[in-house]
Amino acid sequence: MTEHLTERQKKWFASVREGLERETGKSLEDWVAIAKTCPETKPRAQLAWLKAHHGLGQNRASYVLSVAFPSERMTWDQPDEARAALWTDPASLAILQALEAAVADFDGLVTGQRKTYSAWSRAFQFAAAKPVKGGTAVLGLAVAPDASPRLLEPRNESWSERLKAKLPLASPADVDDEVRALLMTAWEKS
Repeated sequence: MTEHLTERQKKWFASVREGLERETGKSLEDWVAIAKTCPETKPRAQLAWLKAHHGLGQNRASYVLSVAFPSERMTWDQPDEARAALWTDPASLAILQALEAAVADFDGLVTGQRKTYSAWSRAFQFAAAKPVKGGTAVLGLAVAPDASPRLLEPRNESWSERLKAKLPLASPADVDDEVRALLMTAWEKS
């Protein structure tokens, strides 16, 4: 079975749930019932409503909504659906598949899916990829940009701050021996 959350992430989700009841006096089930009374129908509006009318912070409100409306949100526990929704372009998907093949044998690999990117971790995130318009992709790596002349400094990326370099990928063939070595170096540091 493929892991989709690191141990650290599992602990974080557990702490959010425990803190929710401890600090608000309401259980997750109570908050789910409240969320289902929300007059808003769009996810961002529901989030804003929980925050404005009930004082929940961003993380707690997002967690409550993911439990209240699981089929309407791509949640961490539905990575296959989130992956399919993100990687719709066949050319970009082929690049992702080449990256997945490159990291498939890494010991302790945790494959995570976020709304805008796919991530790989061991204890910490060491790489992430996101599709780009035009059938390409960008790979973020937890290595210094000077590790290869192909690497660039990331600018305004949505993935982990640990990813210090990015690499544009135009095709699956770009996932070559050098990229596999960079992935391995990043994995070793995680």
